[in-house]
Formats: sequence, structure tokens, C-alpha cells
Amino acid sequence: MSGEETTLEVENEAEVLSEILQVRRDKLKALQDEGRDPFEITKFSRTAYSSDVKDDFEAFESKDVTMAGRIMAKREMGKATFLDIMDDRGRIQLYIKLNDVGEETFGDVKKSDIGDFVGITGFVFKTRMGEISIHCKSVVLLAKSLRPLPEKFHGLTNTELKYRQRYVDLIMNADVRKTFEIRSKFISHVRSFLDARGYMEVETPVLNTISGGASARPFITHHNTLGLDMYLRIATELHLKRLIVGGIERVYEIGRIFRNEGISTKHNPEFTTVELYEAYADYHDIMDLFEELLSSAAMKILGTYKAEWLGHELDLTPGWPRISMADAVKEHTGVDFMSFTSTDDAIKAAASIGVKMPDGKTPTWGDLLYECFDQRVEEKLIQPVFIIDHPVEVSPLAKRKKDDPRLTERYEVFICCSEMGNAFSELNDPIDQKGRFLAQVALRDAGDEEAGMMDDDFINALEYGMPPTGGLGIGIDRCVMMLTNNSSIRDVLLFPTMKPIDD
Repeated sequence: MSGEETTLEVENEAEVLSEILQVRRDKLKALQDEGRDPFEITKFSRTAYSSDVKDDFEAFESKDVTMAGRIMAKREMGKATFLDIMDDRGRIQLYIKLNDVGEETFGDVKKSDIGDFVGITGFVFKTRMGEISIHCKSVVLLAKSLRPLPEKFHGLTNTELKYRQRYVDLIMNADVRKTFEIRSKFISHVRSFLDARGYMEVETPVLNTISGGASARPFITHHNTLGLDMYLRIATELHLKRLIVGGIERVYEIGRIFRNEGISTKHNPEFTTVELYEAYADYHDIMDLFEELLSSAAMKILGTYKAEWLGHELDLTPGWPRISMADAVKEHTGVDFMSFTSTDDAIKAAASIGVKMPDGKTPTWGDLLYECFDQRVEEKLIQPVFIIDHPVEVSPLAKRKKDDPRLTERYEVFICCSEMGNAFSELNDPIDQKGRFLAQVALRDAGDEEAGMMDDDFINALEYGMPPTGGLGIGIDRCVMMLTNNSSIRDVLLFPTMKPIDD
């Protein structure tokens, strides 16, 4: 097909769509001219939902109900019309006869379009085919749909459009609705799980004068009245640990995080986490907590410890292995970092397995260990596993291990090659913490936009004393991806970040 033919076809499709839009507007105008504008209706009281009737037909049979919903299908048979309407809880068939509703109402039904909202009153019965239906006594148009829904057999199939017009996606695809129901259930489970263990939910600032609590590039905005630049938070950590200092011994926050980084199937510029901190606990205690939280969520929401994700059959039964990062690297690459006596040996070993360091950075033993894990091991971790004892260079807020100060009491949980959570025995030594902040500042001054900033007030808080504390950050979106067997974070965000397009 030539370019001219393609252009002509697109123009013809646009012209047809324009005609459809005009027909619907003409129908609305006719109603308005008759003084029957559906958009003037402010309320419609229902006595039942579709699922109520379908789930308990015997209790509703022959009884009158008042229902409302969106028209999803329409079949005309002379002096009778069948409509399928969809409400918040499912779909149900309506049976509408001319003799029962009168000529004007029946005429309105015949002129109705797929997508319109109607309210009805009628009695419950079963058709000769055995389908539970409503025999309507009255029908009223509650809202007019001025745009046609996608073709019913294929729905909204354009992936890009699905994300941009989630409202249409939700109308057409029941599985999408199910995904976000599971998301809501998971967040509710997290809350109830932590509340039952004495944690207090709090809210901390989204706007901050510094970026802190993680290594990430922040979004920068400007406060006009104060005349200063501010940062959208990249983590909730530092404020929550201030509350531990203040005596709230178990604290958590579920909230939106913002990072000015790339977009991928695993990353969106804004995402949701839950961070929690528990005084007098260490990372082993927090490992037990995370394992119980996620496995119990699977059992409660899915009814099983088994889950399918990214083509893998997962087993979330409690008892996940706990492996040090160095042992994981040794197991999957043969390189034993714990045997090296110099950084040069580590550099040679990393190079021998094709690991590359970021440009412009002089690697340390810890940097090399982390990069070997990141580039050669992470992609092999399918079943749930705790990777523990991370290098101090990549863990500026974690407590050092007593028996090896190169490492920290930190873990990450990996499932299907994805990090699901990150936890520490929190650093509570203000002198050590200040030194690590200064190291981050030096990296930032050298051009690393993801390096942290100095937080003098946080150091001030630590100087008042913070008890030994275990902390955990969980990626809500990735957990939902796993529970719903979705491969992209955009599938579990109602409104993912999208680049604007021309009209």
C-alpha cells in the first residue's frame, strides 16, 4: 500500500468516527430539546447489584429490584430488547418489552448506545435458556456515552492506549480490574499485618530540602515563597528513623516515591513503597518479618503459596534460603571474593568473567563484589532468596558486620531476578554515619547525580541516640506484579507515566 493510500485510509476512518460521534451528540440534543437531559439527573438509588442477584437467585426470584449500570451489549427482537449492563460487581441481562415500559421508554431503549448508563426497576427471573435476568418495568437513561467503546470481541488491544486510557481498559477488560483489586487487597494486607504487630502508620514529607535515604537521581522543583529548590523524596527512610529516635519504636509508611531515572518494565518514575522500622531488632528479625508478610499475602489473596510469574512456577512457602552476596557470586561464577588479599586480585577476577565497572570510577573490593553480583548473579535468582551481607560502599545507611567491616548487615530479597525488598540493621552511630554521608557528597561533587547529600539534621537526631533498629523497604508494585503475573510495572499502575503525544 502506498503512502497516499495509507493517508486516505486514516482520513476515512477519522471521518467515520466523526460521524459516529455526531450521531451520538444528535441523540443527546434531541433529548435535551425535549427537556429530558440525562446529565441533569443527580442521583439514582439502587437496591441490588448484579452479583447479589446472580449469587442468590432463589432469594431474589420474582422480586423487584432497582439496578443501574453501563450498557455493554444490545440485542433487538421486534417488540423486545435485551441489554447487558455492567455495574461495579459484574454483568446482568435486562429484558425490556414494549408493552411493559410504554412506547416512549421503549423508543429510548432502541435509540440507546453501547456505553450509555441506565437505571432500571424490574423483577428477577430466568429465561428459557436459563440465564438470570431482570424483566424491566421502567428504564431511565442516566448518562449518555458520546464515544463508542472498542469492538467488543477484541477490546482495547493497543498496549500504549491501554495505559493512556486506563478508564477504557477497565471497562473492556475484566482481568485488568482484577489486577487492581489484588493491588488494593495487598496494600490492605500490609497495613493489617503491620498494625497487628504494633506498628504505627505515619506520613512524612514528600517535598524535602535535600534528597536522602537512597542512591537515586531526584526530581527537583522550586518553592517560590521560600525561594529555594526542593526535592521530591526518593525514600522515606531518614524521616522514619527520626521517629525511632523520638521513641516511636515500630513505625511504617506506605507512600509514593519519586526517582528521576529511566523507564522500563521494572521502573516507573513514581512508585509505591512501604518502609518500616523496628527498634531493638536486626536484619535477621526483619528477614523473618518480610518472609511472613509476603508468603501470608500470597496465601490470603491467591489461596496458595504457589504463584506463576514471568513463566516461572514460584514457591513462596516460608523457609527461603539466606545466602551472602559473596557466596552467591562464588556459587554462580566461581569467583571467591573472600579469598582476595588485594583490590588488584578482585579487579582481575571481575574482568575474567566480563564484569565492567562504571566509567570514571576507581573500584574498591566492595564495588567489584557488588558489580559481579549485579551483572552475573541477579539474573539467575528465580525462587525467593535473601541475599545478605552487602559491601559497605553500596550500603551507606547499614550497620557494619562485626567480623568483617567491609560488609554490612543488609539484605535484599530477589524473586524472578527482581529485587522485592531491601533491609538493614540500621546504622545508628552518628560519627560513622556522617563519614559515609561525606563519602556520598564527594561522589556527588565528582559528578555522580545519584549519590546522597549531607543531612545535618539527621546526624543531629542520631546524636540524641537511636536504639539498635531493623529497617525494611518493600516495592509494592513489584509484589503486585508477582501476585498478578504481570511482566510490566505499567500493568499494575493505574496511571503510569507516559510521554505526551500530539492530538
